[in-house]
Amino acid sequence: MLTDSAIAHLRDDLVNAGYRLAEVTGRLGEAAVAGLARNSAIPARRGLAGQTDPQADLIRLWLLADAVPLDRARRALGAIEELLAAGLLIGNGDQVRATVELKPYGDDELSAWICSDPTPLDGRSVPPRHDFVLGASPASTTLAQLIPRDHVETVLDLGTGCGIQALHLAEHVERIVATDLNPRALQLATITLGLAQVEADLRLGSLYEPVAAERFDLIVTNPPYVISPPARSELVYREGRQVSDGLMRTVVTEAVEHLNPDGTLIVLGNWALTDQPWEERLSEWIAPTGCDALVLQREVLDPYEYVELWLADAGLDSTTEYAQRYTEWLDYFDDCGIRRIGMGWLALRASGREHPQVRIEDWPHAVHQPVGAAIAGHFAGVAAAQLSDEQLLARRWRRRPGVIQETIGVPGEADPQHLVLRQQYGLGRATEPGTAVAAVFGACDGELPLSVLIDAVGSLLGVEEIPLRAQTLTLLRRLISDGYLSGA
Repeated sequence: MLTDSAIAHLRDDLVNAGYRLAEVTGRLGEAAVAGLARNSAIPARRGLAGQTDPQADLIRLWLLADAVPLDRARRALGAIEELLAAGLLIGNGDQVRATVELKPYGDDELSAWICSDPTPLDGRSVPPRHDFVLGASPASTTLAQLIPRDHVETVLDLGTGCGIQALHLAEHVERIVATDLNPRALQLATITLGLAQVEADLRLGSLYEPVAAERFDLIVTNPPYVISPPARSELVYREGRQVSDGLMRTVVTEAVEHLNPDGTLIVLGNWALTDQPWEERLSEWIAPTGCDALVLQREVLDPYEYVELWLADAGLDSTTEYAQRYTEWLDYFDDCGIRRIGMGWLALRASGREHPQVRIEDWPHAVHQPVGAAIAGHFAGVAAAQLSDEQLLARRWRRRPGVIQETIGVPGEADPQHLVLRQQYGLGRATEPGTAVAAVFGACDGELPLSVLIDAVGSLLGVEEIPLRAQTLTLLRRLISDGYLSGA
């Protein structure tokens, strides 16, 4: 594809033309940006009508998939010859058109561009090529929000695709290894990372094969998790060739061989729901790893919803083979005993604990993104909750900012019927601890040992010290593991 010097040249062209996220969104306006989020280019085209400056033409070329006059493209892109030679632009008479999408991307800390295959716009349902490289999708941006941002030395971006995770990882990781089975993905990821001046070791291969003897502090992946008939697995970015959710299981069970002590695996994916309880089934994936785990099932789809979703994603919803493919897919689910499909998040921590703590739960509730800190906090809380009673009582604890107390009761009554502690961060958990534990929790400001606080609350409530300690410690361990409290 492009050489390093050509990528640097292209970056200069993009910056000089004002083709960055803030400038482009400001130029297009809210309505046009919202239209592009719906895959509609018409609002942006109307807004740019008659405007021929370099920024407008780069928006047309890289975002709207429109042809641009060759002379104007040359004015906007000094690197045009390299782009033509690499096939990223193709000429057609006196016009040029892009073969890839180059989308401005970023947040408060990141200014970059995502190089991927073009997004179908304006209702064009086009079956993607076999080696299609997806851009910044809802799944990839969700995964980015799941990843703890603690500083680590080494990370494996398993199935890097367009390179979006590596962009974020570079902010807190010393060394990035990014792999993909799709050679085209690595070509486009090279451009994505080169434009952002991010260094990564890009390797070709399936799953953990390219890192057979290596271990990492962090592994992140949004693997090809779509459960589809292996004989029909045509899109590399979303489908593997293992039966049912076998690829997801492999990602989980083999991760422990590539995690350093206290290393973390973060996965976004799907799993099959069969006649076996899903919690039991996923526990069987996790048990051999010996890791602590947090599994949150965010959504469940019936087979019909699932098949319709992914047939449309493949551009097959308006083709003559739609009904046949639909039926084949449903037959495959029947053969595999798949009743429904779970979609969610899975995190493992190689704690080395003799008795790993595994928590698996349905969690369709609203969360406060990003939740990466909450996942890291969960594993830290699990470790802290293993302290002995004496250690817990001797430690000074601090309630996390962002916890509110809600009371519900009958007007005029002295005591509420319900007292709820609710997190305004992370997973947004809520719990009813009871009056005594709520009072102890409220007093946890990091100044006094827990034992002193419990005794003081017991004295106020007229409760005997020893029974109160036993009751309070049990509930406080759950508050600690759930991220309500941290050690001062």
